[in-house]
Amino acid sequence: MTSTPESGAEPVSDEAVDAELVAQADEAVVTEVAAEEAAIADAGVDAMDAETEADLEPREPDAELLAAHELALSALHEITKPQTVGPAAGYTLEPDGVVSLRFENRLAGYPGWYWTVSLARVEGAEPTVLEVELLPGDGALLAPEWVPWATRLAEYHAQQAAAAEAAAEAEDDEDDSEDDESDEDTDDLDDSEDEDEDDEAEGGGESILHAGDVDGVDIDELDDDYDDDPDEDDEEDSDEDDDSDEE
Repeated sequence: MTSTPESGAEPVSDEAVDAELVAQADEAVVTEVAAEEAAIADAGVDAMDAETEADLEPREPDAELLAAHELALSALHEITKPQTVGPAAGYTLEPDGVVSLRFENRLAGYPGWYWTVSLARVEGAEPTVLEVELLPGDGALLAPEWVPWATRLAEYHAQQAAAAEAAAEAEDDEDDSEDDESDEDTDDLDDSEDEDEDDEAEGGGESILHAGDVDGVDIDELDDDYDDDPDEDDEEDSDEDDDSDEE
């Protein structure tokens, strides 16, 4: 079946008309789906905004939870000695209406930490204990951040290498200092030898003292009886002995 074309228009087949109708229907469906998705997204954003505003609004803690100090202390005494628990130190309001009561800690080695007992209550029921723990407060003494062994080992090797390099540099500086001192000693010795040579040159190249001098004093002159001919002394002694025999 074909539609009757107007005067001067080309005839249009039924298949072409059906394809056009299908395309229009698909476009309408896509538009409707996109509108629904946009509405859902807007509703989600509004809900998130409402939740955020609700979170920001100040909430009043449950009065019965705030007053449940005896319940909290009883739970603490099950895990620690009573003398380690101090007086009440405030509370923290947690999500879903949970209240965490805090007590001062008297354990040695944990300054700034607090015993914390989290309590909750279902409407119409008594408060119950959810959790008991020791938590750090502001300015509490904490352990340093954990560092992997591989990182610590690499840092150790780097420190050892730096120490070895510093020791080598110090040794080189010490050697240079010793070389400088040796050069200075050599220069002083050369200067002394030069001075001795100058003194000898001024004295005509002859030594002022000879082998018999001690501190500039001639030992030979000190002995008036010194005789250069020892044989002559022996002969005189022999003659004196002979004269004594004759008598």
